Amino acid sequence: MQTASQTQFDQLCINTIRTLSMDAVQQAKSGHPGTPMALAPVAYCLWQQFLRFDPNDPLWANRDRFVLSNGHASMLLYSLLYLTGVKAVNAKYEQLGEPAVTLDDIKHFRQLDSRCPGHPEYHWTSGVETTTEPLGQGVATSVGMAIAGQWMAQYFNRPGFELFNYSVYAICGDGCMMEGISNEAASMAGHLKLGNLCWIYDNNHITIEGNTDLTFSDDVGTRFLAYGWNVLRVSDANDLEALNRAFETVQATHDRPTLIIVDSHIGYGSPHKHDTNTAHGEALGEEEIRLTKRNYGWPEDAQFWVPDGVQAHFQKHLGQRGQRLHQEWMQMFEAYSARYPEPAAQLHQMQHRQLLDGWDSHLPIFAADAKGLAGRDASAQVLNAIAPHIPWLIGGSADLNPSTKTRLTFDGAGDFSKCDRGGRNFHFGIREHAMAAVLNGLSLSKIRPYGSGFFIFSDYCRPSIRLSALMEIPVIYIFTHDSIGVGEDGPTHQPVEQLASLRAIPGLITLRPADANEIVEAWRVIMQLQHQPVVLVLSRQALPTLDRTRYATASGVAQGAYILADVNDGLPDVLLLSTGSEVSLCIEAYEYLKAEGIKARVVSMPSWELFEQQSQDYRDRVIPPSVTARVCVEQASTFGWGEYVGSQGARVVMHTFGASAPLKELQHKFGFTPDKVVAAAKAQLSIKVDVESTSK
Repeated sequence: MQTASQTQFDQLCINTIRTLSMDAVQQAKSGHPGTPMALAPVAYCLWQQFLRFDPNDPLWANRDRFVLSNGHASMLLYSLLYLTGVKAVNAKYEQLGEPAVTLDDIKHFRQLDSRCPGHPEYHWTSGVETTTEPLGQGVATSVGMAIAGQWMAQYFNRPGFELFNYSVYAICGDGCMMEGISNEAASMAGHLKLGNLCWIYDNNHITIEGNTDLTFSDDVGTRFLAYGWNVLRVSDANDLEALNRAFETVQATHDRPTLIIVDSHIGYGSPHKHDTNTAHGEALGEEEIRLTKRNYGWPEDAQFWVPDGVQAHFQKHLGQRGQRLHQEWMQMFEAYSARYPEPAAQLHQMQHRQLLDGWDSHLPIFAADAKGLAGRDASAQVLNAIAPHIPWLIGGSADLNPSTKTRLTFDGAGDFSKCDRGGRNFHFGIREHAMAAVLNGLSLSKIRPYGSGFFIFSDYCRPSIRLSALMEIPVIYIFTHDSIGVGEDGPTHQPVEQLASLRAIPGLITLRPADANEIVEAWRVIMQLQHQPVVLVLSRQALPTLDRTRYATASGVAQGAYILADVNDGLPDVLLLSTGSEVSLCIEAYEYLKAEGIKARVVSMPSWELFEQQSQDYRDRVIPPSVTARVCVEQASTFGWGEYVGSQGARVVMHTFGASAPLKELQHKFGFTPDKVVAAAKAQLSIKVDVESTSK
C-alpha cells in the first residue's frame, strides 16, 4: 500500500502532465487539452508501474509498445516523452544522446520544426511508435504490432532464451470505436487470441458535435466480449488502485486480448470539464487555466512548470525498470548469439531492414512467349523464389489468395493462426481496411509484410497506404485485377482512377510491370527498399512475355522507365509511352509503324516515381524533349499523363468507367487495339508536320 506522501507525489506527476498539456495548447492557440488532462492518471499508471520501456533506447526490440490512437491528444504522449527523458534515435538507428522531446519543443507545440507536431509522427519524434489519426488507425496498427511480437517469439525464442514477450498497449476514444477499421481489427485480434494486446478505451461520452448520445449507443463491452476479448472496467480514470488492478489482470491474461473501459471526464479539473471545445481543437483560455491550476494546487501563473523531483521520479520507476530489463535482455542476447549464431544474425539484419546474402539467387528468368503469363502468376513464382531466403517476409490477402496468388507454397511456410504463431501465410479475412493497418504494425516491428487484394479495393486501404508513405516504412501492397481486363465483373471491379490516386501520394512507389521479366525486376527493386512503401499492380489476364533478344532487357525497371524498342539510329519521330498490359499493345503498334517506315520508340514506364528520381539527363534520353509527337496508352484515367505527353499529346486511356463484357469486346469498345494506337501516332505526326509548316 502506498503512503500518503507517495500518493501526493503521484498526483504531482499527474498534474504536471496535465499542466504541460494545458500550457502547450494555450501557447499554440490550438490543440486538444481535454483528453490529456483526463487520461493523465491512466498513462502515468501504465508508464510508471507496468510499461517495459527503456528511455535510453526507444528502439529496444523487446520493448512494450504504447500507441496513442486518439492522436489529437498528442500532448499526453509528448509530456510523457519529456518527463521520462526518452532519448532521440536517427534513421540509421544511431543514438544521438539528446532528448527526443525538450521543454522548448513543448513550448513550440504545433509549430514549425518542433518535435511536438499536432499529431504524433513516427520517425519525427523518437518514442512515437506509429503515426496516428485518422481515428481507428492507431488501434488497428497495434494489432499488427501484437501479431509481430507473437511471430517473432515463435521464430526467434529458444528454451531458456525468451527474446520476445512484449506487450502492446493502445489508448483510444469514442471516435476510434465508431470508425469501422477498429471493428475489423478488434474482430481479427479476438479471433487470433492475441494475449499480448491491450486497448484502453477512454469512455468520456464526448465528440466534436457534443455528447455521444447524439450518435453512439453501442454497448462496447458486450461487443468486445462477442469478439472474444477480456473486458475490464475502471469507473474512475483517477483511481490509481483500480488502474493498477486492471493492468495486473492484463499482464496475467495470455489467451485473449484485453479491453479496459475507463470512464473519464474531459478536461478533468477544469471548471468546464464537459465542454467539447476542451477536447477538440481549442485552448482552455488563460482564465480557465488559472482556475484549473488553482484546483490542482498549482501556481496559477506558472507556465510549463515542472516541479523538482518529478523527472527523477519517472527515472526511478520507468527508467530504472526499463534499463534493468534492457540490460538483462542484452546479456541474454549475447549468450543467445553464442549458442544460436544464425538466428541472432538474422535478428540483427531484420531489425536493420537488411537482406540476407543470396536472397535473389533463385529469381526466375522467363523465356519469350507470345501467350505469356498473367502478372499475378508470374509474381507468385517470384515471391516464392524470394521468401525462402527472407524468413521475415510474410503476408497474405483479404480473403483473395486464390485470386491474387500471394500464398507462400514452399515447405514449412505454414499459416499464422491462433494455434500456430510461426506460419508465414496470413488470412486477414474480408477486412481490407484492417489488413493495411496491420501491415503497418508489422512493418513498424521490422517484419517485412505484404498484403494483397483486387486493385479496386485499394480504395479501402488508402488511409493506411498514405500512412505507410508518411512514416516511410517499406510495406508491400500487391493488387491484382488491375484494369478493365477484369472483364465480365464490370465497372464495380474495374479500376480506373486508382493508379492516378496512388501516384499522387508522396513517397509511395507504384509499379505496374509489363510482363513476367519486368515483374522479376520489380520485385528486385521492392526488396531493396528500406524507407518507401510500394504498390505492385498486376494483371489477371495473361501478358505476352516479350522477347528480350529483340527488345531491351527488363533491368530498366529499376529506373522506372526505359527504352524498350527503338529506331536503329537517331531520334524517333513519335514516342509510345505505356505501362503494364498495354506495353505489349504498343509493341504491336511499333512493329506496324516500323513496317511503314515510321520511326517510333516504345517506352515502358512501370514506375513514374522511380523515373522522376533519375537524373535529368537520363530522363531526357528516354523521353527526348525535342520529340513532341507522343502517345500514352494505359487502361486507366488520363490524370497525370500530361506531364509526359504534353497538352498536345494523344491519350489512349479510360475517360469513363468500364463495362461488363468479355475482355476482347472491352478492348475494342474503349480503343485499346493496335490500329487505334497506330492511328493516334500518325495523327501526332500530322500535327507535328502542320506545326512545322506553320512555323516556316
